[in-house]
Amino acid sequence: MEKLIKICGVNDALFAARAEMLGADFIGLIFAAHSPRQIGITKAREILAALSGRARPVAVFTDSPIEEIDAIAHELHISIIQLHRKANKKDIEELHRLGYTVWTLAGGETGDAVLFDSSHGDGETTLRPLPVTTILAGGISSANILDALSSTADIIDVSGSLESSKGVKSIEKLEDLFATIAAR
Repeated sequence: MEKLIKICGVNDALFAARAEMLGADFIGLIFAAHSPRQIGITKAREILAALSGRARPVAVFTDSPIEEIDAIAHELHISIIQLHRKANKKDIEELHRLGYTVWTLAGGETGDAVLFDSSHGDGETTLRPLPVTTILAGGISSANILDALSSTADIIDVSGSLESSKGVKSIEKLEDLFATIAAR
């Protein structure tokens, strides 16, 4: 199976469109107030309007209550929710009942996919095979993308290494990442 690529922390429509054109399978939109990559509904609409529909959006939340997550995802027509926290079974069941696919952070309850993020202190960071989709994140860049692609993860999640400064994505770094992938 070919690895899927998620570009996360996208906060610019032009960057999102370029990521999708280069081959991103998922575009992560962060709705966590403490993140320098956080966006609101208006910015999310701009980003989603720039996509052709090939890359699927993922709404990323940390501490938001389920009602808020549902309101935002429903309004934006996003069907994949990433709980970037130690998820509990009740939250996962409620989001499933509402019709969402749920990705969770390793260390909490298992969702439809589990994210192993070496940059996040609340989860387990050692990637291991699971009977669900696995996502590898944290520190992935052009320098180590080929190693990440040779891992057992199903999805490779790239974010911070694609920035020229905290929260500011670089199209040049994005293009370099995909050039490295294409050259393998």
